[in-house]
Amino acid sequence: MGKLVLIGGGHAHLLTLQNIHRFIERGFTVDVIGSTPVHYYSGMGPGMLAGTYRPEEIRFDTSDEVTGRGGRFILDTAEEIIADQRRIRLKSGEILEYDILSCNCGSEVFNDIAVDDSGMVFRVKPIENLLRLQKKIVERGKLQALHIAIIGGGPSAVEIAGNILHLASSEGLAPMRVSVLCRHGFMDRFSARVQRLCRESLADRGVEILTDQAVERIGKDGIFMRDGRCLPADMVCLATGVRPSSLFSDSGLPIGADGGLLVNASLQCGQYPEIFGGGDCISFTPSPLDKVGVYAVRQNPVLLHNLLAALEGRELQSFSPGSEYLRIFNLGQGIGVLQKGGIVFGGRLAFFIKDFIDRRFMRRFQYQGKIDSQTR
Repeated sequence: MGKLVLIGGGHAHLLTLQNIHRFIERGFTVDVIGSTPVHYYSGMGPGMLAGTYRPEEIRFDTSDEVTGRGGRFILDTAEEIIADQRRIRLKSGEILEYDILSCNCGSEVFNDIAVDDSGMVFRVKPIENLLRLQKKIVERGKLQALHIAIIGGGPSAVEIAGNILHLASSEGLAPMRVSVLCRHGFMDRFSARVQRLCRESLADRGVEILTDQAVERIGKDGIFMRDGRCLPADMVCLATGVRPSSLFSDSGLPIGADGGLLVNASLQCGQYPEIFGGGDCISFTPSPLDKVGVYAVRQNPVLLHNLLAALEGRELQSFSPGSEYLRIFNLGQGIGVLQKGGIVFGGRLAFFIKDFIDRRFMRRFQYQGKIDSQTR
């Protein structure tokens, strides 16, 4: 009997989780390690912050799905992969053995800024942090006019800024000041038209966009710049980009320049072929991949096939990243900006398309209850 262990119930593992019963039927055991019993879909996180979506609409009940399909869910955190022994050491001290391991443990907010832990600084990941931010904004925004600063100049910062405004409007909060502090340029990975549409949408609603802002530390008195200036702020949101989990570097496994687990075209670690991975936590050696959910979703069928094949000694498949992907940014208040190749437009139609795609995605993968053996 072979043993499959999954670290994380993220986007790249969704299809495997739906098919745990196939592993069980073949005589394999499946353990899934998760630091929380649910997994939030990051693409709808800013909408949850605004109140557009309820928390239960944007999360997967990983624990229920795993146990309902015959696997074992372990509420814990993987702290070390002892690859030479095919073992995993958990935070609780438990040691798990595996025959095949798949990692989809996501990413964390990259931050090189010193932060005073005042309880007013919020990282955009894990997504649950946005619920804490929402609660704090509503609590304090009913009592006073707030200044909220968002550090970062990419899509996450843009979406958080727009959806904070949406939240303030829908909750009837006191007028607030929202600032976006970009270390370099604003949305500078994207075309000039995308930059303009995002900038205009936020600026028209009063968001202050400041570029070339080198932040040194965040203290109780505000945000301190490297040039000596201090920008007072009631709350700070860190949207400074993401990096893979440190699990692989801490475990001495082969990693790429970004710290992600090095995998080949089969999503397999070359040095340890019994280890696979997908999503934000990997470094794909054929060609670097953006840290976006679309690649994790596209990896699902290949990862499912290869995990079964590895347990059964069959041939593996290769993952192809595919064509240019669709990006839609949710700027709050029913407004979006869409980009697909050279097609770029903004407005309510863009958000409508994103909302439709996201809700369809959730319907496809949210667990509906224990499966009937006759429907397998």
